[in-house]
Amino acid sequence: MDNIDLEKYSVRTDLAFEALDMTQIKHIDEIIDEEINEEKIKVRRTIVSENVAQEIGKKPGIYYCLDTSAISTHDHDDLLRCENVLTSIIKEMLRVEGITSKHRGLVVGLGNINVTPDSLGPLVIDNVIVTRHMFLINPDDVSEGISDVSAIAPGVMGTTGIETFDIIDAIINKINVDYVIAVDALASKSIARVNKTIQVTNTGISPGSGVGNKRKELSKETIKIPVIAIGVPTVVDAVTIASDTVDFLLKYFNSKINNNVNKLVVGGIDYENEDLPTDEYRKKILGEVGILSDSDKKELFYEVLSPNGYNMMVTPKEVDLDIEDLTTIISGAIDRSLHTIVNHE
Repeated sequence: MDNIDLEKYSVRTDLAFEALDMTQIKHIDEIIDEEINEEKIKVRRTIVSENVAQEIGKKPGIYYCLDTSAISTHDHDDLLRCENVLTSIIKEMLRVEGITSKHRGLVVGLGNINVTPDSLGPLVIDNVIVTRHMFLINPDDVSEGISDVSAIAPGVMGTTGIETFDIIDAIINKINVDYVIAVDALASKSIARVNKTIQVTNTGISPGSGVGNKRKELSKETIKIPVIAIGVPTVVDAVTIASDTVDFLLKYFNSKINNNVNKLVVGGIDYENEDLPTDEYRKKILGEVGILSDSDKKELFYEVLSPNGYNMMVTPKEVDLDIEDLTTIISGAIDRSLHTIVNHE
């Protein structure tokens, strides 16, 4: 694998905690990384310092990662619990940025409405409560607890011919808003995270990063006002699927060995917490491929798949239901965070 172009291939992830797990951190003492359980939902809170940000290739700031595996049954109560937790996270981000109900906000739904895995942002915009017109007509009649909120789904450059950043920047300058909440699809290095994780950060976002089409960054540094980004990994590439499948296979065999099972394991395996077998056993089962490091394994699969155009982007077959659930959770949490009189229960 010495001839692989490492600059061309790298494991892409927009999730801060995954970037931390992938990197040997020199300034590990500067990391604040904790797991919180709220309403039986796992939330990982990560604060990335300037030094750590340079090491992992992410921006310094606060990252919350909410595990939405609990909504796999599409149950209303599960959806509401996730919405409750996400609401508290968004409110915390608003507090950190000094944003109150007196400030004017713009909610931006990034992505392509015509491509299901990339439609989350525009669909959220269709469901959030917008109120700017009420403040323009007669602000004295607006009820206490309602904030001045606008919303826009700017589309994608392939449709509009305009850089997404330029559209948003022009709108901000025209209507004079104080902060932005942006919703978009993200990329993950794990198939287990696809449609199962919501990340919230105050570091901004790069439109299109989830589908490998990174555009100009939307952040406090570029538009001069706070940007709270809400993202969900909705697709994964074939290299990641192949690499994860090899690990799952090895963990499957390890589970059978540890539990002395000689037939198919019924009921599934907790792959996240299951260990890999020993190097000796891995080599016995899969040869040299079995003992490759995670990065070497992905580089090998990239070398095999990419020249023939087989490193395709894939999304789960139940993506329509997942996007519907995620839209409900995110739009509801945004409404309840910005308008204190809104209650979706």
